[in-house]
Amino acid sequence: MKTTLDIHDELLLRAKRHAKETGRPLRALVEDGLRWVLAACPPRTRYRLADLRAGEPDAPDPLEGYSWPELRETIYGDPGAR
Repeated sequence: MKTTLDIHDELLLRAKRHAKETGRPLRALVEDGLRWVLAACPPRTRYRLADLRAGEPDAPDPLEGYSWPELRETIYGDPGAR
């Protein structure tokens, strides 16, 4: 795949010089550098929220019969009391 990179002039000159000295194409040098950097950074693991559910899995939902205003009152209490 082709792409365009913006590389500092001095760094590019050093890379070209190194590629010429080692007889390798600049592309291979850039690919090796990317592989090296990516290998040094372990992949992020996806965050897993701990399962802190309470109660029995097959038990009926105790909040199922509440309306939204009743749930809000249960969770936050009386807003005028603050």
